[in-house]
Amino acid sequence: MAAFFSSLGKTIIAGIVILIAIIFIMGAGGKFGEHAWWTFVMRWLHVLSGIMWIGLLWYFNFVQTPSMPKIPDAEKPAVSKVIAPAALFWFRWAALATVITGLLLAGMLGYLGQALMVSRPFHAIGIGMWLALIMAFNVWFIIWPNQKKALGIVTVSAEEKAAAARVAGMTSRINTMLSIPMLYCMVAQQNAGL
Repeated sequence: MAAFFSSLGKTIIAGIVILIAIIFIMGAGGKFGEHAWWTFVMRWLHVLSGIMWIGLLWYFNFVQTPSMPKIPDAEKPAVSKVIAPAALFWFRWAALATVITGLLLAGMLGYLGQALMVSRPFHAIGIGMWLALIMAFNVWFIIWPNQKKALGIVTVSAEEKAAAARVAGMTSRINTMLSIPMLYCMVAQQNAGL
């Protein structure tokens, strides 16, 4: 059993197999051709990718960044050369997946235009969507390019590396701040309130 769960790939496959079994046990398997089924699947994928994105954002801001000064200098390369690049890979692709699945879901449900225009009754989800789009832009066009410099993935001078680390850190904090009202707006829309 330990050998099985030591593999992330096997763990994910097992989770998918359990999910498929639950779908068929609940009788949802016969609904594959229905629009409601596919909008549900898209919502699930949106939530799943959003958990990965915001979870990693909060990991960086609540765990990794505050812990770095406490790590001995000799051990810091393990974080900056191994852990951070891997976490940033999943972070940026989860951001993109969250945005794409969210836009597809809004399109499937017929409110994409109204939400992007922040029109009632879709103003809450619209505000949340715009906050998420700003955050995703920050991930791909500010945080990631600067993290590549800060982590030494791209070779730059020591001054540029320090400046890039500051910009990436500040933008990550801005995204953490924006994630709080963004998540509220997403949930508020589903619960008919703001």
